[in-house]
Amino acid sequence: MRVLTVSPEKYADHSDELAQMHRLRASIFRGRLEWDVTVTKSGEFDEYDKFDPTYILATTDDARVVGCARLLPAEGPTMLEGTFAQLLGSGSLCASPNMVESSRFCVDTSVGEAREGGRLHLATLTMFAGIIEWSMSNGYNEIVTATDIRFERILNRAGWPMRRLGEPREIGNTIAIAGSLPADPESFDRVRPVDYQSAISHDARPKIRSAA
Repeated sequence: MRVLTVSPEKYADHSDELAQMHRLRASIFRGRLEWDVTVTKSGEFDEYDKFDPTYILATTDDARVVGCARLLPAEGPTMLEGTFAQLLGSGSLCASPNMVESSRFCVDTSVGEAREGGRLHLATLTMFAGIIEWSMSNGYNEIVTATDIRFERILNRAGWPMRRLGEPREIGNTIAIAGSLPADPESFDRVRPVDYQSAISHDARPKIRSAA
């Protein structure tokens, strides 16, 4: 399993992987978690996909996308501040240039990959490592996200604990929480699978995003 990073200038080159990603998001968020998300015949999309994010994907040796996340600079439009501001204790993210938002994280845990020594699924750990590595490579040291209590426990099990930015709140059929995660070498070393393979070192780019 390896990490693939798809920045805006590479969307056309990785159209198949991105199409798989949107179908995976539909399968997980609508199909498994029963969230109230917008799904078309092409998969799950929302308004934050329009802001030229970088996508982090976990892929198998046969090019199947089994994990994904969306990264956007926290100083621009973000899901956490634009959609889930009620999760922030201060009502504002107080974003800095060193902060990036991760959203739409999901993993297909049905894929027959071994779990690392009884730990979390290999795809989950690969995604965690990929997000941290890309963030550090692009000048970010803090990752913010809106997630739920269940996922907060997964982060703790991985050795990558989240600092809460507000109190948990019931949203739809889940108990949601906002949090901040460090993007540093220590966290990367704790979550990185033994056979971690990354393409991120070849994909570092300036933190520039179109307002399209």
